[in-house]
Amino acid sequence: MKALNGLALATLVCLLTTYSATAEPVVIGGDSPPGLPRNGPDQPSSAPPDNLQRGERVVGGAGQGRVAERVTESEAIAALAEELDRQTAADMFAGAVMVSRDGETIFAKAKGCADIERQIPNDVDTAFGIGSMGKMFTGTAILQLVQAGRVSLDDPLSAYLPDYPNEAMAAATIHQLLTHTAGAGNIFGPDEIELFNANREDLTEPEDFIALFGERSPRFEPGSSWEYSNYGFILLGRIIETVSGESYFDYVRKHIFQPAGMNSTDNYPVSELPPKTAIGYTRVPPGERLSGHPVGGQLPPLRPNTDSLPYRGGPAGGGYSTVGDLIRFATALRENKLLDEEHTELLIAGKVASMGSSRYAYGFSDELSGDGVRVVGHNGGAPGIYGQLLIFPDSGYVVAVLANRDPQGAIGVIQSISSRLPAK
Repeated sequence: MKALNGLALATLVCLLTTYSATAEPVVIGGDSPPGLPRNGPDQPSSAPPDNLQRGERVVGGAGQGRVAERVTESEAIAALAEELDRQTAADMFAGAVMVSRDGETIFAKAKGCADIERQIPNDVDTAFGIGSMGKMFTGTAILQLVQAGRVSLDDPLSAYLPDYPNEAMAAATIHQLLTHTAGAGNIFGPDEIELFNANREDLTEPEDFIALFGERSPRFEPGSSWEYSNYGFILLGRIIETVSGESYFDYVRKHIFQPAGMNSTDNYPVSELPPKTAIGYTRVPPGERLSGHPVGGQLPPLRPNTDSLPYRGGPAGGGYSTVGDLIRFATALRENKLLDEEHTELLIAGKVASMGSSRYAYGFSDELSGDGVRVVGHNGGAPGIYGQLLIFPDSGYVVAVLANRDPQGAIGVIQSISSRLPAK
């Protein structure tokens, strides 16, 4: 038998510890489907797995393509627990999962290591990187300002940033920025990554990104096409600042995280992460992109993802949260604690076709499954990071999954529950 290196041995020890330390699932209620809200690159070298780009719904991990049948709630929870064990045993998943119905937790479990070298296991209160899931918070913040009459969705960017350096981009509307139809472009793609890396430590506020990328023209005429855009959400963050008079970070903390009871969620600088934050571990070599294809043969070694992290999270994503806080966010939306009923539906209702069967809303994806079940939410993926929040408005189910590994294993875990939950 080949000798294990230090990191591999520590991983094995941590896996065993996590299995024995994890609480058994609790089952109650019943209902809902799957869905992979479309996500684009949200950190350097982080194209989404191929199956996310195509909007496929697969069970058991990327590339397997087997769509499950809907079963009872208890059977769906049992399938989730089995898949969670399977992906963890295959060393493809480490993270936490929580499922609720009508605000009541019916399943909560964590697997794998938060810190492999120190052999610290994940638990359901561990904070993980959430990637582009933070766009849900930015969309919610803009809709709060719309509800208050301080922002109009039909206004151009120039109404709030009159000194914006590119006239064509300044003509894009708030609606177009929210729906990725403004042509605002990326900040982590192949054409921008060298510039981003050279200025990484200086990109601490939305206005820093505008100073670096603001001269660019739109990639297409605003409103004429759909293309996932992290930079568009950076611009929305700056609008939040100019309208509210608060920093983006203070605004979402005060008006979203605190009212929702999300006490473990924030856009921390990487140098100031709380102690109970998982380290992301990736098998993607530096500078390469994620792939949705299953890996054949021996798995590449794990390594920390610290070289791909931005200085801090922000309006386009990159913050940190827990599965419990994400459930609290969904509950706060459902109970109209963040927006009234009209503006909550405006926030999550699909506006434009994006990828697969999804329609993009305002920082949310809105999808109707093949068997007619609606799911809204968002995901986020990067090397060593994957997360997804799935909200089923008609049944009251919410599924939150966060992982400090590459996406493939987490996708299998998500599909094992989302495609099996009963429809009503």
